[in-house]
Amino acid sequence: MLKDWSKAKKPDQTEIDARLEHARMELSARQMAIKEKKLPVLVIFDGWGGAGKGSILGKVIKNLDPRFYKTETLSKPSEDELRRPFLYRYFVRIPEAGRFSFFDGSWMDEITKARLQGKTNDDEYRQQLTSIKRFERQLSDNGYLVIKFFFHISRSEQKKRLSALTDDRHTAWRVSKWDLWQNKHYDECVDVYDEYLELTNQFIAPWYFIDSGNRKWAELQITEILVKSIDIALQNTGRAAAILQNTFPLKQMPRLCDIDLNVSISDEDYARELKELQAELADLHNRIYHRKIPVVIAYEGWDAAGKGGNIKRLTSALDPRGFEVHPIASPEPAEKNRHYLWRFWKRLPKDGHIAIFDRTWYGRVMVERLEGFCSENDWQRAYNEINEFEKELVDWGAIIIKFWVQIDKDTQLARFTDRQNTPEKQWKITDEDWRNREKWDLYEDAVNEMIQRTSTEFAPWHILESNDKHYARIKALKTVIEAIRKR
Repeated sequence: MLKDWSKAKKPDQTEIDARLEHARMELSARQMAIKEKKLPVLVIFDGWGGAGKGSILGKVIKNLDPRFYKTETLSKPSEDELRRPFLYRYFVRIPEAGRFSFFDGSWMDEITKARLQGKTNDDEYRQQLTSIKRFERQLSDNGYLVIKFFFHISRSEQKKRLSALTDDRHTAWRVSKWDLWQNKHYDECVDVYDEYLELTNQFIAPWYFIDSGNRKWAELQITEILVKSIDIALQNTGRAAAILQNTFPLKQMPRLCDIDLNVSISDEDYARELKELQAELADLHNRIYHRKIPVVIAYEGWDAAGKGGNIKRLTSALDPRGFEVHPIASPEPAEKNRHYLWRFWKRLPKDGHIAIFDRTWYGRVMVERLEGFCSENDWQRAYNEINEFEKELVDWGAIIIKFWVQIDKDTQLARFTDRQNTPEKQWKITDEDWRNREKWDLYEDAVNEMIQRTSTEFAPWHILESNDKHYARIKALKTVIEAIRKR
């Protein structure tokens, strides 16, 4: 792409000045439009060192209201970010609805640099490319406008600019060893950049090549593309995205009505096994910490099924410095205004740590589906998006354990009644619990579909028969231990 790229014809300076003044005004007006329509816009500046990304970014945002945009300089990952999934530091920085986020550098810079330095093999590189393409597609499908610019200059022009910066003691700090390496190995970089740009040039997030030999001309190109792209996105707001077929192997699962809930454990066996299994899990927790293996445990289930007690018996065996439990309620305003998986990406553990989710991303295909908090297109797409999310975590190295805590309607009614009639338990029961109970059959259909479509071989569902809470607790401990030992 870079090898075959031909520069757009540059207008004369008078025309550039006139068009640029108009384009700046138009972009400022579009900022109000995206705020009104709640369109999140992610703008990516990538390209050669010394191509002027930072200075041109400063000019592009000069006429925007700073309350409604954010700039992110994404250079070397921090120590904490290196302990998270590859896309973590990018996903947590996506903009809120109605705002711009400008990325100076992106995932392109990270993986092509590693490629050029020989830090990734072909399989790792292809896996990262797949992750990036899914990420950009998911953002687009969930209403984001993604605009990607590559700043291109010749080898001689880059050398000239880097030399000028280095010769001035006030700007020498802006030239990195990587910039100089790029120029020295320019042709090698072109080959890698070409491959990357071609493989990630998607119609939902295309690349725009910017001739940055002249800064005003570069600013004009970018500003006009931003205005045009925003106009198209505003016209397409609310349009349904394509629902993709699942491409991951699925594990056959029973329907909820076919699960035998007449299983139990004696009090004596429960006390003995609980003590033994918690001791074993405590030992495994130390081992996964030293081997830097992350663990994500997801709990879903009926109200009053015993999720809290189950989680408590699990965490009692763990070092409190190495785990966190995330009780998930209705999304906060900042969470509602972003991709629905954003709030879960933010809560992912570091390597060697355990994250336990009490309610999860599966709310998208249960409560959000049934209560009308998202469109049918949204929840239909979510099955595949969730499978992709979990595959991303598995590829990172995480162990994923998903529990559905199952009880029958009579058991739930007995527990609801007990909670309502016991003062110290009344906080556990709400009017919403009773309303949800009236929709039991609808929820059961949704849960059956969820389990069938998201029980992948790499992240299968485990059903905990919880009419007997003791039985469910022991089964959960055994399942977690087995998954860790298998790893």
